[in-house]
Amino acid sequence: MSSPNLLNRLTFRQLQVFQAVHRQRSYSRAAEQLGLTQPAVSAQIRQLELALGQPLFNYAGKTLHSLPAADTLAHSAREIFGQLSRLEMNLSDINGKISGELNIAAVSSAQYVVPYLLARFRARYPEVHVRLKVCNRRQALERLTEQQDDLVIMAMVPEDERLVVMPIIDNELIAVVWPEHPLLSMPQPSLADFARHYVLMREPGSGVRNAFEQMAASQQVALPHCIELGTNEAIKGGVMAHLGVAVLPRLAVQLELEQGLLFELGLPDFPIHRSWCTVYTRERLPTPVAELFLSFVREHLPDYRRHFQAPSSPLPSHGVACLPILSP
Repeated sequence: MSSPNLLNRLTFRQLQVFQAVHRQRSYSRAAEQLGLTQPAVSAQIRQLELALGQPLFNYAGKTLHSLPAADTLAHSAREIFGQLSRLEMNLSDINGKISGELNIAAVSSAQYVVPYLLARFRARYPEVHVRLKVCNRRQALERLTEQQDDLVIMAMVPEDERLVVMPIIDNELIAVVWPEHPLLSMPQPSLADFARHYVLMREPGSGVRNAFEQMAASQQVALPHCIELGTNEAIKGGVMAHLGVAVLPRLAVQLELEQGLLFELGLPDFPIHRSWCTVYTRERLPTPVAELFLSFVREHLPDYRRHFQAPSSPLPSHGVACLPILSP
């Protein structure tokens, strides 16, 4: 099929629908993501296949597989939409207003940091439209692999030379208990002492859970008494209700520590130190808006780190960590 005919029959909407199907590996999930019906998605893909003159997907059982033409088109579609994003930003720059879209995925523990970054970025660039997806570490890695977002913000980034990583803010994981917990009266509680109690944890795939389990494994401490809860907020509530003890990001519990609703327990080798990082793959160069956001964050890193810095003074004898409440 000749190039002019292809240019005449190919539409951006078809490419958008194709990208959703290619990423989701599902017509129904792509339809849900785009707010379309499944027949509408199928119709767009059929029209695209007719324009290209070859099939893009096939089913093996109930699993949708992409054919070589689909993988080739996916690469070209990323370049096409990347160029469109650059065009949009250049035109906005001519008008004196930077605009465009910024799609970010962030692990749930970073939800205490990312809004602060985005608020200050949008205060400078109010025309930029931001989409934020909060997920656990396993889901963030999947989205990174599938290149669903401009950037991913996470800790415990895998060692992979295909990834471009910029550490931004320290993520301290601390052990917390309720007031008057028996462990607070022990002079030097150990991780083994901590693990004898019910430990409240996130689902498998959570970065905080992975970091804590790695720490326990390094000290050869088993975790036989675990209760799985779905969010950090549920875990905080569980500790305050005397359901169990937990390891959580300091920033997630700073208000409860300040108010004496939770206490930080000093354990050997704690806090566990990780860094939240911005991450993207070298295979997908950042869009102009994503580049602008990265430059903005890099420029203001000292301010961010001072804002979220934990106190350097030792813990009081009763284990309370006195952190200032963050200003909006």
